[in-house]
Amino acid sequence: MPLIELDTSCEVADAGKRQALVAGLSRLAAEGTGKPEQYVMACVRDRVAMVMSGGAEPCALVTIKAIGGLSKSVNQGLAGKITQMLQKELAIPADRVYITFQEVAASHWAWNGKTFG
Repeated sequence: MPLIELDTSCEVADAGKRQALVAGLSRLAAEGTGKPEQYVMACVRDRVAMVMSGGAEPCALVTIKAIGGLSKSVNQGLAGKITQMLQKELAIPADRVYITFQEVAASHWAWNGKTFG
């Protein structure tokens, strides 16, 4: 049930790199939240029209949503690991990455035709 979404101004043209990136984000979300990876959804959207701090240099917005599993310490750990991954894989500077965390009520999240709560 964790969802991790990456929107970036960078281009990820190589299909293998794109798959490795989305798989890495999925793994980080599972490990960070303590949820089984079988319930994680991850997606990457590249070449998004983005401006940060008034400039069009490479940047990223990562959104993480989950039913439980998020906390101050979990979020801090995920923020560091995700930022490092984006620096390494896409050469996005740390100060050009925003990450948001959102707890979602089980009654507001559905899978397999029914809500979790």
